[in-house]
Amino acid sequence: MSRRKQFAQAYRMTKKTDRWIGLILLGVFVLAAAVGAGLFWVFPPRELTWYKIILIVVGGLMLGLLATLMVFSRRAERSMYAQMEGQQGAAGGALQMLRRGWKVDPAVAFTKQQDIVHRVVGRPGIILVGEGNANRLRPLMATERRKLEKVAAETPVHELIVGDRDGEVPLPKLAKKIQKLPRKIKPAQMTDVLQRLKAYDAQRSVLPMPKGPVPTNLRGMRQSNMRGR
Repeated sequence: MSRRKQFAQAYRMTKKTDRWIGLILLGVFVLAAAVGAGLFWVFPPRELTWYKIILIVVGGLMLGLLATLMVFSRRAERSMYAQMEGQQGAAGGALQMLRRGWKVDPAVAFTKQQDIVHRVVGRPGIILVGEGNANRLRPLMATERRKLEKVAAETPVHELIVGDRDGEVPLPKLAKKIQKLPRKIKPAQMTDVLQRLKAYDAQRSVLPMPKGPVPTNLRGMRQSNMRGR
């Protein structure tokens, strides 16, 4: 998909929950462009020449475009999280916000009630991210943690549960929370951990899908995860 189509798609998705996004972006552009033009107006030379006019126009447009893109990026991200909140597999989607240097394996474990555990590997070690009922997730994550400690005994294992209760991580803050975890392993160690986990995933039995209707996004995540093995 081209950049133009990506921007158009992001704009349409954002407009679903942010109906005034068009007017807001227009206002930001006009205001920032005016500020930029004013700043370049006071720069020497003071006399109004063709060079000065071009500098004012280009400087104003550049500053206006930059400010508009920054505001749109923040509001689009906020809108995306608002649409994802409460949906099955939302944490798996939020984990895709992690940039290079992170390995995300969605739906490595789940219950019949469709509580899901995702696995992330990065410089902090291994992070288990659970979404669903906390009472059912804790024993599930504890079981997964014991398995991981046998595979990579010296690698720190962190546990996070997505939610709005005390001790849980709100969905919009999940990626930032993971990125702020202290770095405990070196890149070479991370490579070794990934190889161990790949061998572990290849050897363990295929997890049965839970009974009852399975959301399309969860089914797709699971199928892509199995193909990656």
